[in-house]
Amino acid sequence: MKKIVKFLCVAMVCVIGAAFLTGCGGEKKTAQRELKVYNWGDFIAPDVLKDFEKETGIHVIYDTFATNEDMYVKVKSGGSDYDVAVPSEYMIKRMIKEGLVEKIDTSKLSNYKEIGDQYKNLPYDPKNEYSIPYMWGTLGIIYNKKMVTEPVDSWGMLWNKKYSKQIFMLDSPRDSIGIALKYLGYSMNTVNEKELDAAANKLIEQKPLVLAYVVDEVKDKMIAGEGAMALVWSGDAMFMKEKNPDLEYAIPKEGTNLWFDSMVILKGTKHMAEAEEFLNFMTRPDIAKRNVEYIGYATPLPSVQKQLDEAVQKDIAAYPAAEILKNTEVFDDLGDNLPKYDKAWTKVKVAQ
Repeated sequence: MKKIVKFLCVAMVCVIGAAFLTGCGGEKKTAQRELKVYNWGDFIAPDVLKDFEKETGIHVIYDTFATNEDMYVKVKSGGSDYDVAVPSEYMIKRMIKEGLVEKIDTSKLSNYKEIGDQYKNLPYDPKNEYSIPYMWGTLGIIYNKKMVTEPVDSWGMLWNKKYSKQIFMLDSPRDSIGIALKYLGYSMNTVNEKELDAAANKLIEQKPLVLAYVVDEVKDKMIAGEGAMALVWSGDAMFMKEKNPDLEYAIPKEGTNLWFDSMVILKGTKHMAEAEEFLNFMTRPDIAKRNVEYIGYATPLPSVQKQLDEAVQKDIAAYPAAEILKNTEVFDDLGDNLPKYDKAWTKVKVAQ
């Protein structure tokens, strides 16, 4: 009986130590390094993650989100264990304020020097302590030139009854409310309830003309010619234009949103070294170029921009002229005023 017990004890020790030993002989086995990344849908070039895994030996668990708000709720709940996320500027500011992100030691990122100075010291992260720029762009209207013949130079085109049930809007409260505010002459960052109510009413007025509220699916729909125009982010417009030459992008004269999506390391990560390696990899010029060419958004790396086709560099959907950028607003963190936008958006969505 003692022999059996001894055998069982030895066997149990071997099983418990399996993560560190290849057997009872004591040969060490290296535990696999891993990283959990949370990014926008369709926001990285195919095979980039595989190449990262191959080069570093770090296994990547990769999930996607549709809006900043979806991402925030999941991270805030504390049950996701993500290490790296890619929020937009206003959400980064909020996450910094709420202690949801770690400080980044840029001295450990050899490729940080590749990022242009104009993309550093931005209002949402003035000391470059918490975020690494990934992509940037604008919000505008993509339209089918065969269906839309008049100039697309105002947000008012999205209220043109001539295109009833041929208009797609973003199912994103900050963006859709934002353009309604801009059309009415208000700031995209207003917290004035009367102005927000006016924007909500303007969107309700538009609702009978809207074919659908969409996010990523707008790309396939516009490429297929299912709509005359849509509210879109500039990078998606670049992708659509490449697939369908009948499509063109316009930034309305009333002005628009200038946005930045940046990489952050989430508070409490157990994989800081792996996260730093990932951020450095993503800002390496050859990798950044692959991502830019696939996604279509603008790069914060001047050396990469210079390598792109001349037509892309001159396209306002990718790199608007400085005079256009002067008439843009960067979304600010709404803080305690966020419920005002939620209330306005709910009013729009439930309207018949």
